[in-house]
Amino acid sequence: MLTAELFSIAGEKRTPVELMSSIFAIEPSEHAIYQVVKAYRNNQRQGTASTKNRSQVRGGGRKPWRQKGTGRARAGTLSSPLFVGGGVVFGPTPHSYRERTQKKVRRLALKSALSIKARENGLKVVEDFALEEPKTRRIAEMLQACGTKGEKVLFLVSESSDAIRKSCRNVPNLTLRHIDSLCVYDVVDVDLILFTRSGLAKTEDKLSL
Repeated sequence: MLTAELFSIAGEKRTPVELMSSIFAIEPSEHAIYQVVKAYRNNQRQGTASTKNRSQVRGGGRKPWRQKGTGRARAGTLSSPLFVGGGVVFGPTPHSYRERTQKKVRRLALKSALSIKARENGLKVVEDFALEEPKTRRIAEMLQACGTKGEKVLFLVSESSDAIRKSCRNVPNLTLRHIDSLCVYDVVDVDLILFTRSGLAKTEDKLSL
């Protein structure tokens, strides 16, 4: 039986939570993870890099010097790539780097990434809690009590209130994500995943469909 440590917000250990083996204990597909992470990073690119070729630069209409008798190489236009200010050869032009992956590949990649984290003891769970107002110190104390000191943490919640969002945004090495916006890159980019109990349940519901 695969389990994860469960803590109260004060850091007290509770009975470990059982994890679904069909999500957290599959044989990981590293190729699926590679495909999805590559597509994710490509989709972040703006694709706005641009240069001008010799037909687009300004000037160059007159022959810079006569064909013969100067001792220099013949030249027909200053827009040639040979000259400073001339066109660029094979330079970048604006285009989309958009890359799509199949839904089943994304699902497999996410399960694979979570299984690797579970195998490496990189999953922990904290009891659900609520904050009436933003308290960064309370979140920082919770992380320390759960034994996450010095680690890059992904905090996964099922419901993200404004108070929790504001409490987490100034905590170093902490990324807050709602389960519905979870992606493979978020999982592989951290050392530890900390679920709320309801966040874990929602993740299992979402990935077991």
